[in-house]
Amino acid sequence: MCSRACCAAGRTRSRDMVRTPAIGGLAAFVGIAMVLVGCFQAHSVSTSRAPRAAAANPTDLRAPGAEDAAKATAAPAPQELPRGGRTLFPEYRLVGFCGTPGAPALGALQGNLPAIAKTLQARGAEYAHDRKLLPVFELIAVVVQEWPGRDGKYRRRVNAAVVREYLRAARQVGALLLLNIQPGQSDFVTEVKYFEEYLREPDVGVALDPEWAMKGKERPGVFFGRTSGETLNEVAAYLSTLITQNDLPEKALVFHEVNRGVLKDESQLKAFPGVVFIKSVDGLGPVHAKIATYGNLMETLGAGVHPGFKLFFDEDRRNGGRLMTPKEVLALSPPPEYVMYE
Repeated sequence: MCSRACCAAGRTRSRDMVRTPAIGGLAAFVGIAMVLVGCFQAHSVSTSRAPRAAAANPTDLRAPGAEDAAKATAAPAPQELPRGGRTLFPEYRLVGFCGTPGAPALGALQGNLPAIAKTLQARGAEYAHDRKLLPVFELIAVVVQEWPGRDGKYRRRVNAAVVREYLRAARQVGALLLLNIQPGQSDFVTEVKYFEEYLREPDVGVALDPEWAMKGKERPGVFFGRTSGETLNEVAAYLSTLITQNDLPEKALVFHEVNRGVLKDESQLKAFPGVVFIKSVDGLGPVHAKIATYGNLMETLGAGVHPGFKLFFDEDRRNGGRLMTPKEVLALSPPPEYVMYE
């Protein structure tokens, strides 16, 4: 590449040669011409090569830090379920414990949550033969009450600190958190929407207890509550909106069913993007009675609805009864995809 020094040297030599005697004029002229031609050729080569070099390595044209900026503006990775992926079935089998703080009678999921999580994982491993295990914390977040309370709704909501505690404990072991709703004389849609802050998370779903959805002036514990397929569709539509808005993985929408009377128009359930319906049978009594109840309620299992089964640590063992083994549970037809212990 010709520099300014090169051209300057040519000019200097030309001046020096002008001062030489005439006898060397021809040689001087030839020398000057050669220097000037050399400078011209070097300059031409350098300017003609520059564009080809830039085209061969276009990244050289980027501003400093452009690559890092591109990475920073790239779309974030899709949110996933606690143990990977964005769909629940058929990859996983869900196994969970149910409960709420300060109420041992409502299930084992209260007290020392890390210790309970270890017990849950050990029990859940017995169900994970053909699928991966996905543990579930089913927190009773809206607890039915025998008295009306200040607003006359016969229910009590756990406070936000409790939900955060259970969600934190669930995340430590890669578990889902399901918010169980016992609405009393409130309604499912209102109670579910109350927890929207947490339902915008990728690892939080919903479980509904129709037997505690009271009508009119009915009191919990005196009458069986009930709900309808239309109400379940309303809850599912709401969850689907949250899923779409926040690009979330699938959410479980469990409805516990103790008998056919607690859910009207089950056949009206519709499919909603991202929402997975799970029908969990709550039958009480000895093993043969639980199996009979499960078979009876599975007869109305709708297309796209997944089967679930509930066991009770205390009630199932009363009057000489026993807890069904995982092998017996998996032998049910169809095999439950969600097994919950209370």
